[in-house]
Amino acid sequence: MPKVLVSDSLAREGLEILEKAPGLEVDYAPGIDPGELRRRIGDAEGLVIRSGTKVTREVIEGAPALRIIGRAGIGVDNVDLPAATARGIAVVNTPGGNAVTTAEHAIALLVSLARHIPQATASMKAGRWEKKKFIGLELYNRVLGVLGLGNIGRIVAERARGLGMRVVAYDPHITRDVAARLGVELVDFDELLARSDAITCHVPRTPETTGILGREAFAKCKPGVLVVNAARGGIVDEEALLEALEAGRVGGAALDVFVEEPVPPGHPLVQHEKLICTPHLGASTEQAQLNVAIAVAEQVRDFLLQGIVRNAVNMPSVPVEVWEQIAPYVKLGEKLGRFQGQLYQGAIEEIEVEYAGEVAGYDVAPLTIAVLKGLLEAVADGVNMVNAPVLAGERGIKVVESKASRAEDFASCITTRVRGCEERLIAGALFHGRQPRIVRIDDFMLEAIPEGPTLLIENRDQPGVVGAVGSVLGEAGINISRMQLALLPEQGLAAMLINVSPRPPAEVLERLRALPHVERARLVEL
Repeated sequence: MPKVLVSDSLAREGLEILEKAPGLEVDYAPGIDPGELRRRIGDAEGLVIRSGTKVTREVIEGAPALRIIGRAGIGVDNVDLPAATARGIAVVNTPGGNAVTTAEHAIALLVSLARHIPQATASMKAGRWEKKKFIGLELYNRVLGVLGLGNIGRIVAERARGLGMRVVAYDPHITRDVAARLGVELVDFDELLARSDAITCHVPRTPETTGILGREAFAKCKPGVLVVNAARGGIVDEEALLEALEAGRVGGAALDVFVEEPVPPGHPLVQHEKLICTPHLGASTEQAQLNVAIAVAEQVRDFLLQGIVRNAVNMPSVPVEVWEQIAPYVKLGEKLGRFQGQLYQGAIEEIEVEYAGEVAGYDVAPLTIAVLKGLLEAVADGVNMVNAPVLAGERGIKVVESKASRAEDFASCITTRVRGCEERLIAGALFHGRQPRIVRIDDFMLEAIPEGPTLLIENRDQPGVVGAVGSVLGEAGINISRMQLALLPEQGLAAMLINVSPRPPAEVLERLRALPHVERARLVEL
């Protein structure tokens, strides 16, 4: 029974999803310290966390059974992603569960900053009436620069347009057409800095985005620009921001996130009169906590019990309805890769996967990974859909994808070509929509079910070969469940693909190879 360790607090509705799932054991231990985490995670196959748990390389190395880490929230800064990926552990998050809440918090910070609401509140509570001191900035018709047009950035842009602001955005991964449909003008980074009256950050923290708003960026901004960061700590260079506030280059800043959390006492930014701040409250509403708890529980449950992956940050993931459509292709791709990996002799330099027909209309990334998984199973331990691309890269295997809108003989066809010291082609198709078949091996055309122990015998096209093969197998007590024959008459060659049971021992293979006219006899397990 797979065990799921929940090491941070989770809404009761999320816990109940895990507890009621048949076949799952739940260990709920919110707030455990690192030592206790390492002790309790040893036999866990699933781990559910929020921001409090640090999943370090040491934690991952001490969890040999771990298959999935579910983050109730967006950021996965507290997970060692390279270590998890190398171990084949899926890391998933819940990007939609708190998007609205976080976007609303960013807007709240912006409005509060523009109108000095926190400072004015503190002044009144101190018994003062300082109306002239807190003259604010009207946001109507001002330019808001949005860094990142992901789920949250798009909602912020929509809300800002509702306030009558003009919105420009920088996101190298979004096209101008998409931005235009959102009512946003897409600009480059320097133009955003130069035009914005206020800038709000909605990008993940990566090596490219860490410190993206720093000294150089602030020097290019409008004097008095407002800065809001409700994304991740470190996107805004805190030292540079303090300098810009002191110099008046930045007119005010609002931060919900910091490099170090909790913020140490006496933090100079927190003490600055032109900064307002909150203790990482972006996702802290009852609705958001409920949404992410339910979402992460469903993701971990579905992965452990059905193999369905959603919102993975270290592997392709697809919606459930799409997964139901591509699952047969995933199975076919894995069998094609497995066939190639067991059949190929020598080091593999390149694998090309071609998708033709209807299958080419899908996102084929999960299918290619399934091919790699099958390919590497013969040479690597613990390979799965998460670490297969990493292991292929470590072995120097080049992966090439291609698509064709039409397949010659089938509604859909997947063709794999492996190259190195030789080249081998194996292709497959689905029959009746869901049944995988091997339809080509090099130049041989056939229709074979890829299942169980399978013999591939290549021979000269001479009478008696099929009978001789049947006799050898029959004398060894090995049953033939299916046999497919293929011919190349112009070359005088033939091949047979035989599903057998039980698995033939090595001496039977040697007897088959010794038969007259047999050139090669190989056994693969499909």
